[in-house]
Amino acid sequence: MSLPTPTKAKDVFTPDELRELTQRSTAAGLWAIASTWGIIALVFAALARWPHPITFVLAVIVLGGRQLALAILMHEASHRTLFAHRILNDVLTDWLCARPVWNDVARYRKHHMGHHAHAGSDRDPDQSLSAAFPTSRGSLLRKFLRDLLGISAVKRVLGLFLMDIEVLEYTVAAVAVRKPRGDRRFVDYVRAGLRNMSGMVLTNLVLAGVLAAAGHLWLYWAWAAAYFTTFGLFLRIRSMAEHACTERGSNPFRNTRTTRAGWLARMTVAPCHVNYHVEHHLLVAVPYYRLPKMHRMLRERGAPGAFAPSYASVLQTVTSDQPAV
Repeated sequence: MSLPTPTKAKDVFTPDELRELTQRSTAAGLWAIASTWGIIALVFAALARWPHPITFVLAVIVLGGRQLALAILMHEASHRTLFAHRILNDVLTDWLCARPVWNDVARYRKHHMGHHAHAGSDRDPDQSLSAAFPTSRGSLLRKFLRDLLGISAVKRVLGLFLMDIEVLEYTVAAVAVRKPRGDRRFVDYVRAGLRNMSGMVLTNLVLAGVLAAAGHLWLYWAWAAAYFTTFGLFLRIRSMAEHACTERGSNPFRNTRTTRAGWLARMTVAPCHVNYHVEHHLLVAVPYYRLPKMHRMLRERGAPGAFAPSYASVLQTVTSDQPAV
């Protein structure tokens, strides 16, 4: 069936199909979190069994991908689609997924809803993540180098600290906005920091404590190294693939991209089916584990949409011979 120019999910799917696609599963949510932490545990175990510079580098690569997976599961919970129960989305995911990678579901949800409401327009709060593209290959390589050297992470961590003490407005985009000081005193910044930062500190202390109890506290360095290197790189590539160099406007078939992901991409830049981004923007109520089925149905029905055959092709799309920026 060839479709004219659909812009909404109901233009493509029947009410029964929409009902089936949007069904949530608590078991699937629990498995997503358990399997992610299970892989993290296996990486730590392997590194403890075979300590070597090569295994350390491999561990940093895999851990960076799992840290992104935790962030993706936080994103899923922000839509309340990871679990069938609200408290599991808002509390369990907050502590098991968001806090360990220095974020939180509530503030992310507030910011992210603005992105979905205004994607493809100047009011999109995440516009700065894709506005710099296309760029030159040299510029992109320098961005990747800054990610892998930890330079981007230092900037990100400083931004997170200033957002947590509420000097800056919360954002996951690249633009920092200072909050009005008003009549706030030093103690108000301290209280804000304790309120917003304590979850990140506590969860990372628990992780370090578990590793210490196992006699391998040094493994925490691999977790920290991943956060300061590969996590940022994978986060950047994932972000570019979703919206960079797509059309402007409100049509999710045009302002968003779905990218095919092989096993290597799923382990690094595209965990938890985050590569099916057209489908996600078309209907945010669809849990991530039903997005591949939704994608197949769209393709079978000839629905349009930006589609990249690989993440390598995305990198080709977002680079050009323009002067470096």
